[in-house]
Amino acid sequence: MILKGINELKQFLEKSRNIVIIGHKNPDGDAIGSTLGLKHYLDKKGHNCTVLVPNEYPDFLHWLPGYETTFRFDWQNKQAQKAISNSDIIFLLDFNALHRVGEDMQNTLEKYPNDFVLIDHHQQPDDFTYMYSDIEICSTAQMVYQFIEMNSDLELIDATIATCLYTGIMTDTGSFRFRSTTSKTHRIIADLIDKGAENDRIHSNVYDSNSKNRLLLLGQALQNLKVLEQYKTAFITLTDEEKNRFEFQKGDSEGVVNYALSIMGIVFAAIFIEDKEQNIIKISFRSKGNFSVNQFARNHFEGGGHDNAAGGKSITSLDETIQKFVSLLPNYEEALQNSYVQ
Repeated sequence: MILKGINELKQFLEKSRNIVIIGHKNPDGDAIGSTLGLKHYLDKKGHNCTVLVPNEYPDFLHWLPGYETTFRFDWQNKQAQKAISNSDIIFLLDFNALHRVGEDMQNTLEKYPNDFVLIDHHQQPDDFTYMYSDIEICSTAQMVYQFIEMNSDLELIDATIATCLYTGIMTDTGSFRFRSTTSKTHRIIADLIDKGAENDRIHSNVYDSNSKNRLLLLGQALQNLKVLEQYKTAFITLTDEEKNRFEFQKGDSEGVVNYALSIMGIVFAAIFIEDKEQNIIKISFRSKGNFSVNQFARNHFEGGGHDNAAGGKSITSLDETIQKFVSLLPNYEEALQNSYVQ
């Protein structure tokens, strides 16, 4: 764990400040839940907070309280730039380096004259003036809860804050089933429910709001599934043509890689998604046991993340990317065989 300048930050926040809170590009449930949860908390402390996201996030997160006040950097650039210019400090949540917000937003943030606060749980963070980094914690939303606890302000958590933080923790733990979900996580979740988070409604809003096309896209993805038993590996592909056929929307491929990991005997799973607009192949990796997809992604696909959940990208074609991926597996055969015992 890295705790840097937290006492100084507490003193800085004793006065009312203009604060910008930023999540990573292609924000997920943890990025949105943690940023909105922190915003509502700091607003209650008398600050003026604005949440910025680099680009759009999935429809199944639009119901979260505070969604209507967020600004997209790619679409509402003037409002976002104004908020940054007028801010006294910027909080960076759920990412470990400025490049994770995308090149345009990164260029703006690199010129920012004031200080940054990092609250994040990803490995190998960059250095910032104020830091709360802990790779052992399951989600940034849980870290926001513990940041509030550090400030002796748990009594300020109301139903709105609890709902945001519950959503972030739930989505980043796969509904509390990942290994990073600890007994402390469950105690925090219990407190959030006590403070007003409606667990059944939150779960339904996130996971039971599929469009017909999203389910048809899932069916196509599962038809594309390939299993490499020798390496305890399975992978899924989605082409641009397939995405367009089912009117792909942001978030429609969320969680699909977990179907590959759910196959009995599989310890390493990946999904490769063609993105001709950005001219890249987006990749998500998942694993069971001690096989580090974070290291695999860093070594081979310009990515990173957590030991059991990471992302990456490729600038070659989908076929060439798959060929590279499969060609790497013999180098990891022993590690994959010994990664996890069911």
